[in-house]
Formats: sequence, structure tokens, C-alpha cells
Amino acid sequence: MPGEVIDQPNPPPLPSDLPEELDKFAVQLQNISLDQKDYDDLAKFRRAACYIAAAMIFLQDNVYLKREIKPEDIKPRLLGHWGTCPGLILVYSHLNYLITKYDYDMLYVVGPGHGAPAILASVWLEGSLEKFFPEYSRDTKGLSNLITRFSTTAGLPSHINAETPGAIHEGGELGYALAVSFGAVMDNPDLIVTCIIGDGEAESGPTATSWHAAKYIDPEESGAVLPIVHVNGFKISERTVYGCMDNRELTALFLGYGYQPRFVENLDDIDTDMHTSMVWAVGEIRRIQKAAREGKPLSKPRWPVLILRTPKGWSGPKKIHGQFIEGSFHSHQVPLPKAKKDKEELQALQDWLASYGPEDLFNEEGGPIDAITSIIPKMDSKKLGQRIESYGNYHPLEMPNWKHFVVSKGSYESSMKVIGKFIDEVFVKNPHTVRLFSPDELESNKLDGALAHTGRNFQWDQFSRNQGGRVIEVLSEHMCQGFMQGYTLTGRTGIFPTYESFLGIVHTMMVQYSKFNKMARETRWHSDVASINYIETSTWTRQEHNGFSHQNPSFIGSVLKLKPYAARVYLPPDANTFLSTLDHCLRSKNYVNLMVGSKQPTPVFLSPEEAAVHCRAGASIWKFCSTDEGLSPDVVLVGVGSELMFEVIYAAAILRKRMPELRVRVINVTDLMILENEGAHPHALSIDGFDALFTPDVPIHFNYHGYNTEIQGLLFGRPNLDRVSRFHVAKAAVRGAGKRNEKVRLRCQELLSELDMNISETSKYIVEHGNDPEDMYDMPKFD
Repeated sequence: MPGEVIDQPNPPPLPSDLPEELDKFAVQLQNISLDQKDYDDLAKFRRAACYIAAAMIFLQDNVYLKREIKPEDIKPRLLGHWGTCPGLILVYSHLNYLITKYDYDMLYVVGPGHGAPAILASVWLEGSLEKFFPEYSRDTKGLSNLITRFSTTAGLPSHINAETPGAIHEGGELGYALAVSFGAVMDNPDLIVTCIIGDGEAESGPTATSWHAAKYIDPEESGAVLPIVHVNGFKISERTVYGCMDNRELTALFLGYGYQPRFVENLDDIDTDMHTSMVWAVGEIRRIQKAAREGKPLSKPRWPVLILRTPKGWSGPKKIHGQFIEGSFHSHQVPLPKAKKDKEELQALQDWLASYGPEDLFNEEGGPIDAITSIIPKMDSKKLGQRIESYGNYHPLEMPNWKHFVVSKGSYESSMKVIGKFIDEVFVKNPHTVRLFSPDELESNKLDGALAHTGRNFQWDQFSRNQGGRVIEVLSEHMCQGFMQGYTLTGRTGIFPTYESFLGIVHTMMVQYSKFNKMARETRWHSDVASINYIETSTWTRQEHNGFSHQNPSFIGSVLKLKPYAARVYLPPDANTFLSTLDHCLRSKNYVNLMVGSKQPTPVFLSPEEAAVHCRAGASIWKFCSTDEGLSPDVVLVGVGSELMFEVIYAAAILRKRMPELRVRVINVTDLMILENEGAHPHALSIDGFDALFTPDVPIHFNYHGYNTEIQGLLFGRPNLDRVSRFHVAKAAVRGAGKRNEKVRLRCQELLSELDMNISETSKYIVEHGNDPEDMYDMPKFD
């Protein structure tokens, strides 16, 4: 369908009927005048950056516009997004100026990640691109490389990613910039993250919720986020919601969120307006922080938010073929898509690029003139593209000895209760470099032991405010994931425990994060980061309270689909193995760790020493429930997952009692990745190792916690099994062993019918009594 038809560029919103009293709640300021030189230099920085950004989209030659543009100067395929670039550059130039003038510590997180040309142009001008990519030096050759290679296989991509100096946010998917920014400032008391949110992104659910993130920032211990909502009015082919809201509506909205809104919209003097607004905003941030750090914290502090209204594609072509370009959706991506073949568009491109006056912006070597570099911080460590937090700030944890928290073999313990105490000690030893983010489920998931020496960090609750706290509970998985990403990518460690069934909400966020981390690992300059650590509990196998709605182990499959160097999935069978696994995961780097376990008390099968050996191997034969310690089996029974393993053990006990002639080998798999084909994953067993453990020719029954298609993919099409109770496992063992053991085959039908009766009787008991049989969770004996 064609895009929306408008009758004027940059159309204003319809007026609302909200009362004019709201106008006084939008912050009004006396202008702070800039020195004329600074004023001019800011404009020159913007002109140069806008020129480079536009040239990156179009030019494959004549990059300094030394002559008239010809069709052969135009790239054969035009890729990139222009519409957001002028606004991103405006903010970048003023952040540079503030840092230069006031020595602030700042990061810049860009929600409109498709505006990479703006950021790449800016980091080229400040020399950050050259530091990390020498081929993009600040001279003729470097700028030619940047412009001509942009968005090709030989150059940098059209979206912000880990190759963009200063970036801590994958720009391909909208909605998460704000939460990532708040995660980055936690425990970074001097850091201000300026986060620009496009008005398209502002329509996303995660962004709408993330405005509440400021309520979880303790200004005594953490830095601050300066949000800038860039209202340029249009998405790909129609207007935005915010673009159709007038100032009173936006004022009411952000007052309700808890902010002080300031509109930046004087297009006749945008530099004075922006500078005045930024100075005020940082001043408000420092006022709130000073009060908290002097022991006089403000109750419900209202943080600043800037609302920037500029035309989409500002300074670009005004009109072509009778259609508005600047101030309309036509400038969102490539404003002149036929410039290579259409003479009118080619001339419009010539006029557009020439309007920036490139001949006055670059020196004889092809680099930026001194006037431009004068507003750029002199120290590399202060430049937005070279902040150490964005690429080299990893703080490994000081880890307690997990064996100090172990429980007795043979007891019944909740894995979550046990690891909660361990996490508490991790908090004690690392008071500023580890946090836990949870969607209001910590106590439900029996992890309340983590709160023994800390609290929940929620600043708008009078019962928890001004006390710090390593734990943030907010009922938004998107916010938890965003917080963890920002916290992790700036060098710290995050833990994300949650109900198993709802972790899939952040599936695409996890994938985008993994893409970012993949590209970071491929650069020469990013240091390691901590792994991100998911703990899934309240699993589908024990949903007595919530039922079918809470049964969904699909996030396992999401992690399995990641690249093998990133994916790690663990299903520890008891509390001691979970301790060992969590210790390993919190020490690890660059992975996506998924740990799945039970919050209900379950048997502790292994001693601490046995647990350590078992976790190191990833799987082992459990001799106590195998026949003759697993020698010469007729069938192999494999449990993957705590409750599923218990059912396997019980099935082995049933078989030993009812059919002792059937020889069983019982195996537990705690590291799911060992099942991958040899060479497909770093943890994968060799062919010989797999055969030694599982046998090369004996029937195998996998009792697996996740979906059977996942185990089939790992094992290349082994049997499709979706019944997991002890009786079903025993039936599978009887059928499999009957193919090899004559004695089993003679009694096969007899025992299968008996097991069917057990299934029927157990189901009937549950229906009649509303509970499982009393001995259902008792550990079987193998006398």
C-alpha cells in the first residue's frame, strides 16, 4: 500500500482538549547563550557529520564532491536510513561539547539503531573509528573507505552493532534501548547515559514499560540516564503516535511516568535550545544525586526528560516528484532512491550534498578542520566512541567456595533454596559488580535466601527506598533482560531467575544480544564480558498450582539455536550439582548460560565430590540404580532434568523388582551440549566417548525435560518420546530390552500390561484425592 498522504511537511499534531494549566509543568528555561565560536563550531560539526552520513548512503566515488556528481558515482544499491540521522548528530555534537566543557563521563545509547550513518560519521570525526579500524583514518583515504564501503560486505553495516565504537546496544530491534541504558548506569555512580528514543520505538511495549526504570535507580550508588525522545513525527510510511500528540499530552504522559519534561523545538535556534536544555538536565541529575549522597535523598525524584521535535530528514531534500521529502516518511530510508537513473533526483542529490559546503569542512589531508575537532574531547577516554565501559571494563567476580553450601547426599532439598544462600554470599563478596533481575518471582521460586544481606532496590516504595540492594524485581521480563544486557556489557555480571514458562518473552532480545556479542568477539578490541545467566525454575513438571498455562520449556530450544560457542544449557539433577553449575556459570565469559532446575525439594543424589566430577564430565553412569553398576546393559535409560531423572530412577527400581533379569544402565545428562555431534559444539562427546557412555548398539530411552524435537536434533533422529513418567519409562525399557534379552521378551506383555494398570490406577487416585500418591516422591530403594 502507498504511504500516508500529507498536505504539508512536518505537520503539527491536532490540538488536544487538555487544560492549559498543564503548560506550566513543561520546564521553561532562560536561554544560556553560547560563545559565537562554539556556536559556529557546533554547526560545522553537524554539517560535516550530516554530509558524511548522506554520502555514505549514496556515493561510491567523488566522496569530497570535488566535481558534479555523475550517475557512475552512485552506488548500485542504495542502503541506509537518513531520516533519523540529523537528530542523532545534533545530540552527538552537544554531548561532545558538554563533555569538553564540563568533563562529564557519558555514554550515548541510540534506540534508532538504523541511524548508523550518523554515529559512524560522528565517531570518524572524533577519531574513535580510526583507533579501532585503522583503515578509517581521518584523512582522504580513510573517509573514502568509510563512505564507499558502507553497507557492503567490505564495510560497516547499516545498523549500529558491536563494530560501532561506543555502542552497547544492538540496533536491529526496537524497544530495548532505555532498559539497556538503565542497566548500564547501575553501580556506575559517575556515569550519565544519554539515551535517544525514536518516536517509532516509543510505540513498543518494552519502551513504554521501561520509562518506569528510573524508579529502580538509587542515586546514591548509581549513575543516571538522560532520556531524549526524538519526535520527528514519522515511521516508515505513516505518522507516529507521539508525533500526533501535542505538548500538553506529552507533558501529561511524562509527568505520570515521574519525569520533568522539557521540549527542545526551537528550529530557528536549535543549538541554544539544546545546550540550555542539556545543561539544565545534567544539573537536575546532579541535584538529585547530591541530595542522596549527602544523606538527604529526595522522595520520588523527578528525573529530566528532553523531548526533541525536529523534522524527519532535516536538512535533506525538501521535495521531489511533487512529494514532500523532509518532514515526511519519504526521508525515512533513502530519500532519493532513483538518483542513479533519474536526472531530477541526481540533481537533487548534488544540491543536497553541496548545501553542507564540504569544501569548507575538511583540511588538505581530508580530515576535519580544527573548528570541528575543537568541540571534541581531547582525552580519548572521554570520547563517546572510546568510553572504556563500552568495550573493556570486565570485572570478574570474587567467588565463594560453593562446597561451603552443599547439602547431605540422601537428603531432600530445594535446589533454589540452596543456591539462594550461595547467591547471597556472591552479593556479599561483590557489592558493586553483580545484580539479580527477576520478574517478581524471587520468593515464589524459593530464592529468598539471596536477600539475607541485601534488599530489593525499588526507590518509589517507602519500605525499600534509599537502601541500595542487589535485587531488582519488576514484572517485566523485557526490563529484566534489558537491565542485564546493559549491566553485563559495561563489565559486570547479571543473574536472571524466572518461571520457566515465561522466559520465552525475551527470546528475540536474547538473540539480538547474542548477535551483538558475536560481533564483539570478532573485533580485535572488545574485551571479554561475563556470560548472561538464566535460571529457569517453577518448571512444567511441578505445576500443581498454575497448571497448563505455566508449562512451556521452549526457551531451551531458543538457546540451542544459538551459535555453538555461545550456547550452554544445563539441567542439574540435584542441589549439589546446581551449586557446582552456578559456580561455573558465574565464572564463565561470553556465553548464554541457561540453567534449569526444580524449586521443590528433590532427592540429593550426589555428594559434593561426586557432583563436581559429574558436572565436569557433563554426564555419567549412575551405578547405584544400574544393574551390576551398568555393565552389559539390555537397555540404557537416560534422564535429563531433575524431575525427569527421578522418574528414570524410579523406573529402574520398578524394573529391578518386577523383572530382575532385565539389565539396565542409568545415565544422567546435566550438560545438554555433550549430546551434540562430535565437532558441532565444544562440549560435544567424541564418537568413541558417546559409544562408551551410551553403548553403540543398545536401545536407549531419553527422558528429557524439553521438547522431543530438541533432543532429536541433538541426537540426529533418535526415537520420538513424549511420555515421561516412571511407568512410561519402564515400558520403553521393557520394549527395548526385549529385542536383546530372551528372558525379558518372554515376560514382555505381562509386565507391559501391569505397567498400564499402574498408570491407570495412579491417574484414578489423583482424580479422586486431588493429590499424588503419598509415596510418589519417595526415593526408591535398590536393595
